[in-house]
This record gives sequence, structure tokens and C-alpha cells, in this order.
Amino acid sequence: MRLSGVLFFILFISLSSSAQKTTIQGSAPGAERKIIRITAPGDLITFWEKPLASSRVDSTGHFSLSMNLEQTINVSISIDFHKTEMFLEPGKTYDFRIAPMRYDEYTEVNPFIQSQNLTIEPAKSDSLELNTLVDTFNSIYSGFLMEHFNGLYRDHKKVLLDTFRIQLNQHFGSVKNSYFLDYASYKMASLEQLTQYYNQAQLAKKYFTERPILYNNPEYMDFFNSFFTRYLTVTSNTIRKVDLNALLRGADPYKSIMKAMMADTLLKNEQLRELVMLKGAMDLYNMPNYSQVELLGVIDAVKERTKFPGNRIVAEDMISLLTKLKPGTLAPEFTLPDRTQKLLSLKTLRGKPVVLCFWTTYCEGCLSEMDLIKPLYDKYQDQIDFVSVSADKYFSKMLYFINLKNDYVWTFVNIGDQSDVLKDYDVRTYPLFVLIDKAGKIYKYPAEPPSNGLEADLQKLLEQ
Repeated sequence: MRLSGVLFFILFISLSSSAQKTTIQGSAPGAERKIIRITAPGDLITFWEKPLASSRVDSTGHFSLSMNLEQTINVSISIDFHKTEMFLEPGKTYDFRIAPMRYDEYTEVNPFIQSQNLTIEPAKSDSLELNTLVDTFNSIYSGFLMEHFNGLYRDHKKVLLDTFRIQLNQHFGSVKNSYFLDYASYKMASLEQLTQYYNQAQLAKKYFTERPILYNNPEYMDFFNSFFTRYLTVTSNTIRKVDLNALLRGADPYKSIMKAMMADTLLKNEQLRELVMLKGAMDLYNMPNYSQVELLGVIDAVKERTKFPGNRIVAEDMISLLTKLKPGTLAPEFTLPDRTQKLLSLKTLRGKPVVLCFWTTYCEGCLSEMDLIKPLYDKYQDQIDFVSVSADKYFSKMLYFINLKNDYVWTFVNIGDQSDVLKDYDVRTYPLFVLIDKAGKIYKYPAEPPSNGLEADLQKLLEQ
């Protein structure tokens, strides 16, 4: 069974008395001694991924991970860059087998491109288990949508939706799982929007203004994201007439925008209004007519002033996402083995600027650029640390290669199975150069390679 769904994460506090231990165990043939990770987005607007648990698959291919959860969440389970998703409910134990895979066939490719879907098979079948319910519902839903898309979208045949509700009630009428019922309800909301079953005001009243915000339910948040996309500048007849730039430049943009949005009758609920403002700020962030600094100021104001914990999580994740790898932000930390297998932490290099070069032994462009690092190292070694980060799966492969190069005398480290480093630096092509200042903050990402102006940037960095 391949589980589907959108990744999501809900704030959990392991010390809280309401948190319950949830365990994931099973086998993953072919993944012996690899790391299995459980992650989930901090929120379902930014999808900013956060770790929940990790463990190493043992020599027999078995694994076990535990975490404390307060609410049902939808997680990503990954081995290397291969992943699947499933729902976890507090206090339950999940036992399944990950279908065999020859993971090491993918050691010399771009992991972002070549990642595969993991397929999981539960140890025992249970038709009322949440993952089974969702999978069954999604299969029925997808079949209905494919068969009747033109009738729903083009002809707005509302009777099709009424008939489908009867069909779903026959399948799921006895289900009591509240999380699933909310999931199905908001999945149907998308069809009601597609068929224009209700107008915008009616949809908002039915699904938003008179119901709680379900931060941890992917279908609620998927419908929210669809309904409120470009809402501030296009959809809302009230707000789109407001000069948002003037409000952004005012003395208290947060207060001014929230007040202007209150004129929209669909946004009388303060918690919803604030979340829509956050969504709008993110939509505007990469539009040319708006200041990113001013928009970040509004998001930061929500983080500091909001009365709603769910909105605070969204604001914090937005800041992390929108400023990731931007100049002045802390460079993602890592600890990796050098050529002598001594662990090197990036934070130990603070006090001097750092040049990071992500490379692999099979990348010809990497090798030509690294040959050009040597004269830069000779010139700046007392002022700058040079660190070449090998993305080769095997330490021995990196070591064999650099031992053949007598002039590769600067620092080399190997990622091995710590694939999170590649995610943290968003390494999608090789080579990738990054400049970090002496305080451990990003100076330039991506930086120019040695063949195209790296030295000029090094001189500017040293002049700071």
C-alpha cells in the first residue's frame, strides 16, 4: 500500500501530560545500517520541514523509532532521499515493512532528482485504521474526479456531487475517526468550490468563519491555501482596493493591515484574519512591487504579538523559509569526518571566513574548479578556511581520490549518509560554492566558482 497525502506537522510538547508515546517499527530490506528519519513540516503553508526522530536500521534490516505526540500528524519517512508519507496517531504502534530497494544504485546521481517513493506494507490489515481510511477515500475520490471532471468543472453539475456524497456515506457512514471526517469534509469542499456549489461567501462561512482552524489537517490547509491565494490583491473586493504599500510603510503595518482587512466581512474572525495576512505576505514576498524587508517586518510582528500559537508557528516558519541561506543568516551547522576521520564542526571555524565547496568525485566540473582552489588556498590560507564537502556516499572513495592529488592540501570532509547537509544547503548541482563570514553567517549563496570571480568576493569579504 502506498500512502498518499500532504506532509504536515503539529506542534508537540514532549513534556506535556497529554503527549503520548508513538512507535514506528518494522523492516527495510536493503537499507541495513542506513539512517531512517521521520520528519514533518512545521506548518502547512510554508511546509518548512522539521525533524521528529531518527535511528539506524540494524544489520538485519529492522528499525524502531519513538516520539511523543499530542495530536495526529502526517509524517515523511525517509531513507537517504527516498521517502513515503503516513499518518501517525498519538499512543499507537505502527508495524510495517518497507518494500526492498537497492539503495546503493543511487550513489552517483543528483539525489533531489533521482529519489524514489518508498512503498510500505502494514503488518496486518485494518480497514478502520486512519491510513487505510485515507488511502481508500483518496482512491474513490480520484476515480470520481477523473470520470466527472468536465461535468463538475465545465458544466457545474451539482447533482453529481450529491450522488457522490451518497456513495461516500455508504463507504464511510459508520466511521467515527474525527480526524478522518475533517479530512474528508475539506476534500469535498474543494469539489464544492470546483463545481461552484456555493459562492465564495457561503464557502467561507461553512468552512472557515464558523469552524476552528485545523492547522494539522492537510485537507483543511490545502483548501485554505487555495481559497486565500492572492486574496489580498485579487480576490477580496474590499482589500484589493487598499494601498498595501502605504500600510507597509506606516508606523505600525501589522495593526494597519489587520484593521483594513476587518472591513472584509469574511474575515471578522481575528485568528483567521491574521493567518490570511500571513498567507498574503508570503504571496507578495517575491512580487516586484513590494518590499521584502517590510513584508518580513509584518511577519515578525505576528510572531511577536499574536495571541494564537498556531499563527506564531506559521510566522516563525515563514521567516525561516524566506530568509534561508540569505546573507546575514547563520549558515546551517554540520559535523562531518575529515580525511583523517576526525570530526569537523562548522562552528569551530568561526573567527575566520569559510569557503565551502560541495563536490563529488564523478563531477568533472567540480574537479576543474578544485584545481583552481589551490592557488587561492596558497594565497589566503592564513585568512580564510577552505573546506571541500564531498557528497560521495563512501568515505573511501573521497579519500582514494584526494590521495591521488598531492596538491589538495586544504580541508576535505565527507557527507556519507548525512544527506540532511545537502538539504540544508539546497545542493542541487555540483559544484556549489558558499561564502561564510567570520561570524558563521552566510555572506554569499551561491558564490561564484574560482573560474568566475570567487577571488574578488574573497577580497570584499576580507575587507568587512
